[in-house]
Amino acid sequence: MPLPNFELKYSDGRPYSLNDYNNYVILIVNTASQCGLNGQLRELETLYQTYRQDDFVVLAFPSDQFHQEPLANQEMQSQCQRDFGVSFPINERVQINGQDTAPIYQWLKQERSGFLNGSIKWNFTKFLLNRQGQVVKRYPPTFSPQQIAKDIEDLL
Repeated sequence: MPLPNFELKYSDGRPYSLNDYNNYVILIVNTASQCGLNGQLRELETLYQTYRQDDFVVLAFPSDQFHQEPLANQEMQSQCQRDFGVSFPINERVQINGQDTAPIYQWLKQERSGFLNGSIKWNFTKFLLNRQGQVVKRYPPTFSPQQIAKDIEDLL
């Protein structure tokens, strides 16, 4: 089953479709550069560098819904590269909850609802997709990206 054809934009404004990553193992994360969990960006980069040659990608979706991503898209990308060494794709800011939830997050939450309901409770909630485009796991914000390595290896 291919990935849904969500039309997305990288932080530099370049458009792409989620299904450009068909046959990849994908880790989707809602991020915020000012969040106390932002050290996870380094861990996510380590995962990306370790497995990218095996068609693994981390896709970051910044959101200011918890008031911890004040930066504009280009500035945010620069800060993540400078302060955390991020080279994986970062998207434009999106809404992850509420009436204006981005379609990709509507789909992710439908596929793997969280505790009690499907809403995203905090920054750095993670969704792992297999090569068939299925959302196979959802990880809470405090779950370290390093702990996801075994699950990624199982899917590769």
